[in-house]
Amino acid sequence: MNRFTPRRLMAVVAIGALTVGAAGCSAGSDSSADTAKVTITVSGPNQWNSDPSSFGKPWEDMVARFEKAEPGIKVETNVLPLTSFRDTLSTQLAAGSAPELIFNQVPHDPKQIVSMNKYLEKPNPFAPDADTWLDVFNPNMFGENQRNALGDFEYIPLNAVGTGLFYNKDAFDKAGIDRVPTSITGLLKDCKALKKAGYTPLAMDSGSLGVGWTSETIYNMLLNKYAKDWDRYTKAGDPGDNGGIVTQKSIAAAISTGELDATKTPEVREAVKLTKQIFDGCATPNWSGIAGTATFVGADEFLSGDAAIAWGTSFAAAGLSKVDWAWAAFPFPTVTSQDTPLSTDAPAQSGIGVGGTSYMIPATTKGKKLAAAVKFLQFASSPKGGEKWLKETGSIPATVGAEPSEGIKPLLEGAWAEPKQISLPYRSKASAGKNLLEGYLLGTKTLDEQLASLENEWSTWSDETAQSAGWTDDWVKK
Repeated sequence: MNRFTPRRLMAVVAIGALTVGAAGCSAGSDSSADTAKVTITVSGPNQWNSDPSSFGKPWEDMVARFEKAEPGIKVETNVLPLTSFRDTLSTQLAAGSAPELIFNQVPHDPKQIVSMNKYLEKPNPFAPDADTWLDVFNPNMFGENQRNALGDFEYIPLNAVGTGLFYNKDAFDKAGIDRVPTSITGLLKDCKALKKAGYTPLAMDSGSLGVGWTSETIYNMLLNKYAKDWDRYTKAGDPGDNGGIVTQKSIAAAISTGELDATKTPEVREAVKLTKQIFDGCATPNWSGIAGTATFVGADEFLSGDAAIAWGTSFAAAGLSKVDWAWAAFPFPTVTSQDTPLSTDAPAQSGIGVGGTSYMIPATTKGKKLAAAVKFLQFASSPKGGEKWLKETGSIPATVGAEPSEGIKPLLEGAWAEPKQISLPYRSKASAGKNLLEGYLLGTKTLDEQLASLENEWSTWSDETAQSAGWTDDWVKK
């Protein structure tokens, strides 16, 4: 089979702000001729700017190019607020009123979404050199591991994303730090030096990203010793191993059988304790009162130069174009055996993923609107349609043949770029987008109370996922 190889793209990093706003803007004209067109709506949060009605000029230009290539289709864009887009789209899915294309990070039942399998198995008309549409994508970013619990591809990635820690090199110099931390003990030591130098060590806010990226990275490092035992189902849900990457179904089975229990598994307790140590020793003191963004965690404090380190995505680096200090990026430190005896010294992993800009089609989309929605995704994910937009937004392409920019290269190579073996924490549909550890981190819950709450979230998620996927294995609760 011939694999399609587009010309190499430079992924210049761009701003990735998921910002507050709620308004619709049409990318097409309002002439009477439009009444004969099929109109589809793309609905999701803004990842690039603070405009409440537009994803920005590069997006509008891509839509205009698509409408020129497909004059029978009109595309409208509905920008949703960061704080409520999940609730809005999830409610619309349940009511059967969702628009034709919705952001993929939304609580849903897999049966509510159109399976893209049959489309991906056929050629993409905008990438004729590839045997199939799936061949256009880098298989390490979009392949078998992206199938859902039913074994379906339910979304299409328009780009890829990496996460990591960005830092103010001038602040490190002032604090006398000449290298990035490689262990939790080293990080905590550097935080003390940064505080002494007058900086908040780690910018933090009340959003779910900062605590999520911190705790999930630590969970994976401490629990990786169980990966071989828990790896029992393929991504398609069939019995068998998945090459060491523990699938959702395997995690659900481990939770349901009690092999993974937040109240009893010692590595979970240790991971939560380490997360609190980092928050207590490094994070913005009043983080719970600061609204979250998706450019950087604690963006205002970091970009102003008051904080030395911040979690961010590869999209976010363009937000550093106007700062008056030198910056760089580094992976999250490893939890070493010096940090805790429960460590196996496994390096931190994050993975280059397709959680950036990805869209799916609600199952209620039918006929010409369904065909139009598929066609737009084919265009936007092809070099012909999406290459210009990728360059202008600085996104990491999800297609083959892409190269990262120098600024974020440390986040896109080595162990940090490898996918997590165990991805936690999953959560109930009711808790989507919420900070699951807030009580313990703020001191309003004891560690035992927090672990009991976490176990309830995981158990609920396991039951909900098994029910929606229709699993009938012995461990599934009847």
